[in-house]
Order: sequence, then C-alpha cells, then structure tokens
Amino acid sequence: MAVQERPSVVAGPERRAQLSLFARNFFKHPRMLGSIIPSSSFLIRRLLEPVDWERARVIVEYGPGVGTITHEILSRLHPDATLVVIEMNEDFVDYLNRSMTDPRLEVIAGSAENIETELERLGLPAADYVVAGLPFSTMPADCRERILQQSQKALAPEGSMLIYQFSPKVSSDLHQTFSRVESTFEPINIPPARVYFCHK
Repeated sequence: MAVQERPSVVAGPERRAQLSLFARNFFKHPRMLGSIIPSSSFLIRRLLEPVDWERARVIVEYGPGVGTITHEILSRLHPDATLVVIEMNEDFVDYLNRSMTDPRLEVIAGSAENIETELERLGLPAADYVVAGLPFSTMPADCRERILQQSQKALAPEGSMLIYQFSPKVSSDLHQTFSRVESTFEPINIPPARVYFCHK
C-alpha cells in the first residue's frame, strides 16, 4: 500500500524556537550553515521530488539543523523505513533528540565522512538516498572529496544523493564522483539554490 504524502507542519512557539536556534547558530558558525533561515517549502519539495517513498527503506540526511527537511522526510517515509540524520552541531543534536520522537529516526552526533561506519553500527543496509545541504563550497577540498566519496560508496546500487547548494563550486566534484548528475534550480528560497540529483 502506498504511503500518502501529508504535510508536516511545525507552527507557533515551536516554529519560533526553531528559527531562533537556527539564527543563533548561523551567527556562530556561518560557514557551516550557509543561510540565516531554514530551507523553504519550495526547495524541500524540489529536493525530495525524485524519492521513491514506497521503495526507500534507508535514507540518510546530513546536517539536519533544526529538522526542517527531516520533518518532511518523516511525513512521507514508509512505516518500515529508517531515517538516519548526521549532525555535528551539538545544539542541533540536542534539539532533534528533544523535539522528535519518531521511532523511525536515528540521530547521530558526528561527521558525514563516517556514513558507512554509522550504517554498519546501526545494522542497516546501504542507503537508498542521501540528502545533503552541507555547504560544500566552504569546506576544505579534501574534506569535501571524502564526504562525497564515502556517500557514493554507502549508496545502494540504484541509490542517489540529493544535494542543494548556494554555490556551483561543488559541481565538478559531483561529476567526478557519480556516474550521472542532473541539476535544477529553485529560485524561491533565501538564497536561491541549485539542486543536484547524483546517481551512483
């Protein structure tokens, strides 16, 4: 039976708390976040467009922040699937653990470079999708390359990495790492974003 898509709305005081936490961390770590506000619903919809929700059983998200995209993934995720989110920022890890109680969610405090190790530790198979909004353009080149290479290795044979970026700098790295890369653009976001669908 197909899983129905339904909106996952975070409103009122909880939404204000999200925005406040996100903004505070942007000013502390601007190179890690890239934007002062979370992703727009338009960008999230475009980013998740290729996902086959009926088929996907393991999805990994890098840098979930306050969980804006995480909420939307969980609202569509199959009942038997798992969402693994990997976050380095301790404030965000604490927030996600306190605010999200979905049993399909695994919150990992750590680096995206360790995706294979984390999936193995959790007893999970290769990922069907990796979703990432990490600011690859501001990372050291060796770190960026390691994350992309480890992500490619951690994907199932038909898996894809779905990425949004505010700079086209990562494009050449994506084409070197993945067999096929498609791109599109989402103007209704602050700032506007380039979206990449990278196939293993």
